[in-house]
Amino acid sequence: MRIRVLVVAALAAAALLAGGTAQAQTKAARPTVAVLDFDYGTIDHWWGQDDIGRGMADQVVDELVNDGTFRVIERKKLGAILGEQDFANSDRADPSAAKLSQIGKVLGVRYFITGSITKFAMEQKGGGVRIKGFGLGGGGAKAEVNLTVRMVDTKTGEILVSAKGEGVSKRGTALNFSKGGTGLSMGSSEFRDSALGDAQERACQDIVKRLVARADRLE
Repeated sequence: MRIRVLVVAALAAAALLAGGTAQAQTKAARPTVAVLDFDYGTIDHWWGQDDIGRGMADQVVDELVNDGTFRVIERKKLGAILGEQDFANSDRADPSAAKLSQIGKVLGVRYFITGSITKFAMEQKGGGVRIKGFGLGGGGAKAEVNLTVRMVDTKTGEILVSAKGEGVSKRGTALNFSKGGTGLSMGSSEFRDSALGDAQERACQDIVKRLVARADRLE
């Protein structure tokens, strides 16, 4: 009886060890990615001094981290390396394979996520007026945000995944200019509570779902 108990205990311990090893291997096998600031050259530059592409990339990073499918490089660390490598804004949408390979080696990143914001618009409904895309007063609002992203292998320069994300909101809250300001910060509560802020969040969630669904294409 005692021998049987010892055998059962040994088998249980082995099973736990195997399970823990498998779990560790699965966790270690998560692809490592970094998200570059998105290009927004195709839309009007009426956002003041705020970098829309950086704001959208930050939102995508948050969604990726919360999902857990990928290991995501800290954006501050990425920014420091990009500065050292003289990575220009013009490189955001279509960075060269050589540049990605160089940065990837420094960061230990196999895959980069690059992209462009193709639509960033809000339509005011009912009363009120519109100034450069912003609804001022009056009725509700409808906003739409679209973006296109690519996942690139830093070793080969090959585009492994290309996806489009869309966010539409009819939340009903329009944006207003701050007193004396020329734009609105994407980090402000006013933006987050607006139809445009809601549409942006939906677009980022949509694009992350599409990237996760195609994660099996990565090594």
